[in-house]
Amino acid sequence: MPKTDDEKGYVDVVNGRYKPRGTFHVIEKNQPIFNKDTGKLAGVTNPRDMTYIHSYGGEAIFFESLGKGKLMASRCDNEKCDSKGSIFEPFRIYCPDCLRKAKPVDITEKARKTAKIHSFIITERSGAFNTLPKPIKFVNVEFDEEVVTILMSVLSVGEPEIGKKIIPIFRTKSPTYTIMDLMFVAEGTKESDLPDGFTF
Repeated sequence: MPKTDDEKGYVDVVNGRYKPRGTFHVIEKNQPIFNKDTGKLAGVTNPRDMTYIHSYGGEAIFFESLGKGKLMASRCDNEKCDSKGSIFEPFRIYCPDCLRKAKPVDITEKARKTAKIHSFIITERSGAFNTLPKPIKFVNVEFDEEVVTILMSVLSVGEPEIGKKIIPIFRTKSPTYTIMDLMFVAEGTKESDLPDGFTF
């Protein structure tokens, strides 16, 4: 059962420190588990509702930008690094080769022009707390040669095929500030066919 606003945990940042308020842990009543064949006690449920604080740190720009319809990546600009000019998507705070702080770069237009399916998998089953409609079409997305990494995402409209051109879409209405604010669709998809809350 969803928590009421009074039961939820909220967090603000004040003077550079997290300031939690509200309820973060809700304990519910245990329920016995009986064996229907024998009538004997077999166990007990142990329901708990926990809210975790997940800090984004240097990756916050990536997640905030998704809700604004932008795909941010990072680039190594270190003149002494063999990877200078390499763009990393998913976003990396530091270059994995020289360990210098990478520069955030907007690759939205690059993604619109060059994104294609590198590989894919379709699954009918999912883990706990899945919010995606099934079957889920997971795609590994490659961009042009400047982007040296591959991004895993979801194809929400269209059928996956290796090498197929795809376009990023963004949850700009009520963003979640998670990776779920980014998905892809097959090239040629109409805006009216996008999932609720998503735009090009």
